[in-house]
Amino acid sequence: MRKTLFLGVAMAAALGTGAYAQDLTVGVSWSNFQEERWKTDEAAIVAALEAAGAEYVSSDAQSSSAKQLSDIESLIAQGVDALIILAQDSQAIGPAVQAAADEGIPVVGYDRLIEDPRAFYLTFDNVEVGRMQARAVLEAAPEGNYVMIKGSPTDPNADFLRGGQQEVLQEAVDSGAITIVGEAYTDGWLPANAQRNMEQILTAQANEVDAVVASNDGTAGGVVAALTAQGMDGIPVSGQDGDHAALNRIAQGTQTVSVWKDARDLGKAAGEIAVSMAQGTEMSAVEGAQEWTSPGGTTLWARFLEPVPVTKDNLSAVVDAGWISQEDLCQGVSGGPAPCN
Repeated sequence: MRKTLFLGVAMAAALGTGAYAQDLTVGVSWSNFQEERWKTDEAAIVAALEAAGAEYVSSDAQSSSAKQLSDIESLIAQGVDALIILAQDSQAIGPAVQAAADEGIPVVGYDRLIEDPRAFYLTFDNVEVGRMQARAVLEAAPEGNYVMIKGSPTDPNADFLRGGQQEVLQEAVDSGAITIVGEAYTDGWLPANAQRNMEQILTAQANEVDAVVASNDGTAGGVVAALTAQGMDGIPVSGQDGDHAALNRIAQGTQTVSVWKDARDLGKAAGEIAVSMAQGTEMSAVEGAQEWTSPGGTTLWARFLEPVPVTKDNLSAVVDAGWISQEDLCQGVSGGPAPCN
């Protein structure tokens, strides 16, 4: 694999960087490719690599941190020149980063923090995502009993989101306007686990729940299923990712907000950064990079993209951007918000 790199350097000197990029292979390790949104991310990564003349190879850990480690070993053995890693477990991924570093392979920590300064962190501002979720729900339900459905306990984003949510809700909690009556992590971010957690909280609270701050669209889907079973669909529920099903729920009135993190932008940036780093660009010189210290005290280089909250008031934005068709957005909706009216 290093021979490939040296050959690429020589060709670049003679023919320019385009020829060099054509000798690069970027490996992507997905934690759980079955989630809807990762297919959009993948398409954007592949397009960015193709534009640079680089090759794409990938693996799916299927929500197993052990499989992800063996997947990355395999990608390294295949001779990749850079790795993009969507970590299943931010702590367990350490040996994979070490293995890459031993081979001189740069790593992009994709969307989820890898607590290691040798991994470039690329994501959206997840604390702000949490704030956006809480603001939308609080506006819709300024008083009452709140439930917090968090993400996976092995994903640092779950706590980044929860911190942002609490920033917004704290004043209402302190005043007594709202009371947080239930809170649970969602193992693996799986909708079925979120639904189970929500069902248990509803039972414990005798259905006395007025709003739910769910941390992504998958967990929101589980929450809405639990609420619907109790005839409670329509109370404020948050999410994120701009999943098509979630946007349709917003049009139907069963979800309040999905914080849209345009995966096309994130994937494009990841592909471009991986190629740039494989060509020898230092992390500090990556376009848009900033030095950032994690809550765990690790200082690393990162780039943060800006999210957009989507509610019934700006649903047309996702159609106008080509993120979802009007037909899919408005399926089963009659007399809903624009453009479904």
